[in-house]
Amino acid sequence: MLQIQGFVFNFASENTYILYNENKNAWLIDPGNMNEQETRAIDLFITEKGLHIRNILLTHAHIDHVMGLQWAFDTFKVPVKMHQEDQEVLDMLQASGIRFGMKIDPVKVDIEYVKEGDEMELDGEKFKIYHVPGHSPGSVVYHNEEQKFMISGDVLFEGSIGRTDLYKGNYDQLINGIKSKLFILDDDTQVFSGHGNPTTIGFEKQYNPFLK
Repeated sequence: MLQIQGFVFNFASENTYILYNENKNAWLIDPGNMNEQETRAIDLFITEKGLHIRNILLTHAHIDHVMGLQWAFDTFKVPVKMHQEDQEVLDMLQASGIRFGMKIDPVKVDIEYVKEGDEMELDGEKFKIYHVPGHSPGSVVYHNEEQKFMISGDVLFEGSIGRTDLYKGNYDQLINGIKSKLFILDDDTQVFSGHGNPTTIGFEKQYNPFLK
């Protein structure tokens, strides 16, 4: 049985997740920790639970989702999984930092690209990968069909959707992707978003003003 622990980090109140099982194997998703206090919080949780981080997953590479990426890679020495279309976004990290008044070094990590239709496993628990661009060109969703939940990044939020006014954003593309790939899933599928509270597919079908 998989468990999810969320942390709210950095200037954007970004949700970083740790997904783990009874074998103490885990994935670290969207490490957004930006300072010593936040890093200590996530490190303490991993240590106290005795977790083994097997992969670092990115839903996308915007600055608020990768502020702790170099720390995570250096600490756990495991591959970073992301979509190739967001490599350009990750490469813009220094420039993005300047926009927010921060000096950020370019990340040096081992990246393994994922794509639409790929599957990943954590001790037999399968995750399907959906490419849902529009917020960023390489935004992906990680979906566990058996336990009926997804890590959606900034694709879908409670009552909202990801911004589409950023670099290579596309409103129509995002809406179409949500409707064609996510809204066909069971209504009780939980959605763990990149910001804000968890929601469900059924709730968003009924109440999300962007998707009526």
